[in-house]
Amino acid sequence: MRKLLQRPELGVAFAVAAAWLFFAIVAGDSGFLTLSGTASYLAIAAELGILAAAVSLLMIAGEFDLSVGSTMAAGGMTIALCTTELGWPLWAGIGAAAALSACVGLVNGLIVTRTRLPSFIVTLGTLFILAGGTIGVTRLITGRTQVGGLEESGGFGAAEKLFAGMLGPFSVTLFWWIGVTTLATWVLVRTRPGNWIFAVGGAPDAARRLGIPVDRVKILLFMTTSLAACLVATFQTVQFRGTDVLRGTGKELEAILAAVLGGTLLTGGRGSVVGAACGALLFGMVQQGIVFSGVDSDWYKVFLGAVLILAVLLNSSVQMRAAEARR
Repeated sequence: MRKLLQRPELGVAFAVAAAWLFFAIVAGDSGFLTLSGTASYLAIAAELGILAAAVSLLMIAGEFDLSVGSTMAAGGMTIALCTTELGWPLWAGIGAAAALSACVGLVNGLIVTRTRLPSFIVTLGTLFILAGGTIGVTRLITGRTQVGGLEESGGFGAAEKLFAGMLGPFSVTLFWWIGVTTLATWVLVRTRPGNWIFAVGGAPDAARRLGIPVDRVKILLFMTTSLAACLVATFQTVQFRGTDVLRGTGKELEAILAAVLGGTLLTGGRGSVVGAACGALLFGMVQQGIVFSGVDSDWYKVFLGAVLILAVLLNSSVQMRAAEARR
C-alpha cells in the first residue's frame, strides 16, 4: 500500500475521478455520460496524450521542448503544400513532414547537448522560427494562411481510414494513443534505454561516468517529441482535409502540464507516461465537460492557468519531500 501511495500518477488519477464525478452531476443531462459524449472527450485526450507521452519522456530526461506546437503547424502545412501545390501523393507529403519534424528534433537536441544552453531557451527560439517560417512560406506560395483540398490527393482514402477513421463512436486516434502510451511505458519501465532516461534526468554527470550515452539519449528524445507532434498534425490535417498556420498553438503548454500533473518533475529524474496519459484525459474531460455544462469555453483557459500554478506547487512539494528523505 505504501508503494502504491508513492506512485507519481496517483494524484492525477484521483483528479480524473473527481472531474468525471463533477461533470456527471453538473452536465449528466446534457450528454456528458452518453457514449458519444465519452467519445468526444477521449478524442481530445488522445491527441494531447500522444504529445504528452513523448514530452514526459523528454522531461524525465531533464529537458523541455516548447516547439511542439509550432512543429505541429509546420508538419501539417508541409503535408498540405506538398500535396496541393506540388501534386505529391498524400503519403509522400506525410513522409516529408516526418522528415522535417525529425530534423527539427535533431537540431534542437544537437544545440542543447553541444552548447549546454537551457532547452527552454533553445526550443523557444525554435518555436518562433518555425511559427514565422510556416506563416511566411505559406503566404509566399499560396497567398493565404489556410490550405485545403487534401481529399483530392492520391492515397487519401487509405490515409483517412488510418488517421481519421472511426470505430463505432470512437475516433481511431484513441487506439493510436493506447498504442503509443503502451509502447512508451514499456520502453521506460522495462528496457535499458528506459533506465538511461531516468539516470540522465536524475544525475547526468553520474550517468556519463557509468558510460550512458547522455547526449544521444537526449537527442533521440527530442526527435521523438517532434515526431509525435508530426503524428498529431497528420491526424488533424487528414481529418479536416487541410490545415492552417496556427494549428497546434498552445499545445506545448498543455502537453507539459499533462506530464507534470501526471507526476513528472520539472527538474527531471522522475515521472510516468501513464500519469501523463491521465493528465491528458483530465484536460480532455474538462474541456468537453465545460461545453456540456453550457459554460463559455473561454473558462478552459482559466483552468489551464490554475493547473499551471497547482502543478508548480505539487512539483515543489515533491522535491522538498525528496530532499528531506535524502538527509
